[in-house]
Amino acid sequence: MSTSRPRLRLVAALAAAATALLVAGQLPALAVGDPPAPVTGNATHFDSLGSPYGGCGLPQSELDSPDFVALNVYNMPGDYSSFPTRPLPPSEAGRTGLWNNGLNCGRFVKVTIGDYCTGVNDGAPGQAFCRNGSWVSDGYNGATLTMVVADSCGDGNAWCRDDPYHLDLATASLNRFVRNGTPVGDMNPNHWNNRHVSWSFVPAPNYNGDIRIGFLRGAQRYWPAIAVSHLANGLHGVEYLADGVWKTATMNSDMGQSYVIGATTSGGTDFQIRVRDAADTLINNGRVYRFSLPGSCGSTCSAAYTPVSYTTSGGSTASPTATPTASPTATASPTPTATPTASPTGTPPPAAGCAADYRVTGTWSGGFQAEVSVRNSGTTPIAGWSTTFGFPGSQRLSSTWNATASQSGQQVTATDVGWNGSLPPGGTASWGFVATGDSQPPTGLRCTAR
Repeated sequence: MSTSRPRLRLVAALAAAATALLVAGQLPALAVGDPPAPVTGNATHFDSLGSPYGGCGLPQSELDSPDFVALNVYNMPGDYSSFPTRPLPPSEAGRTGLWNNGLNCGRFVKVTIGDYCTGVNDGAPGQAFCRNGSWVSDGYNGATLTMVVADSCGDGNAWCRDDPYHLDLATASLNRFVRNGTPVGDMNPNHWNNRHVSWSFVPAPNYNGDIRIGFLRGAQRYWPAIAVSHLANGLHGVEYLADGVWKTATMNSDMGQSYVIGATTSGGTDFQIRVRDAADTLINNGRVYRFSLPGSCGSTCSAAYTPVSYTTSGGSTASPTATPTASPTATASPTPTATPTASPTGTPPPAAGCAADYRVTGTWSGGFQAEVSVRNSGTTPIAGWSTTFGFPGSQRLSSTWNATASQSGQQVTATDVGWNGSLPPGGTASWGFVATGDSQPPTGLRCTAR
């Protein structure tokens, strides 16, 4: 399965010394693997992932970050018309770009803004980067942002073919790059033109919780296609238990966060999986995740992504039940640079069996980001939940995700958005927000079940 979507690109380039070699096709083919860190390459940008999925097999709303990038599918300098079948076979390893047949999906990269090109840099096939101009530094050099790999660039232009270290950045992220503790705010469009960027793979920032699992559109008992996300170090494989034997799942095309698994018994709807990260290591010391095809799917899942709850066993710090924590949409505000700090929990949960916790996940000058976790603390399922709390000062919500939230004065109310409302005993969900003002503990945090 593949996706396509329109892209808006303004470009940057490799160092001028490398440009002539790239255009002439004289650079050696890359071996697939992590590049030396950091590397320098072009920076283009595109507006959004395809619908319903980006190249990694996730809807944009399910990404771990609103700040995302695409990596090159091919390493084919000078060849702008060939489109080898994806995923590329081992015999094509020398033509495989850092997309790595999807194996770098879900990993994070730390991106640093570099020089500005005063010339023409349009990605035209066979043309030098930054021709008829020169590279200059300015006040945006050194701004950084950590972003998640969510898509692929396989187009026939110089950016996607000649430059192995090219990154395609989410357009909305450009003004969220942070310099001296503050988002740049106005780099795009007037100060963006043709930037260098340097970048390297990094662990997921401020990682907490556990993986998320969802079934893709069309999934059913005989084609159980799932998407796995929210890992500390990317995803390199899924194993499933079938008839008492662990088997290697097949990636869904080259959508690196989507795999087709099998049931524990032939034709069944119950599943058990283990997951391997980018180091080919079983996560959480081999923790096993158990889940079922959701009843809401009927015979076939019709939604682009249907999240599932799961239970765990084995591995490290396994808990009796665990539910994936949903992610912010692309309307969220700047990626925080500070280390998360825990904040006090609210009042004891009411008799209905709903408890809430509040924690700050990042702060910056003039704002902060926080998460509210909801847990069914009762012994029976709940159909929905709402949370309330008060800001102690003049803080104001600026964006929210995974809840319908409103603010009246200092009082904030948030209600589930349907898909994350139903929770089994011990099940959890969460919603998050970005607010202006200083981060201070909330007052009167409460959760109500229905």
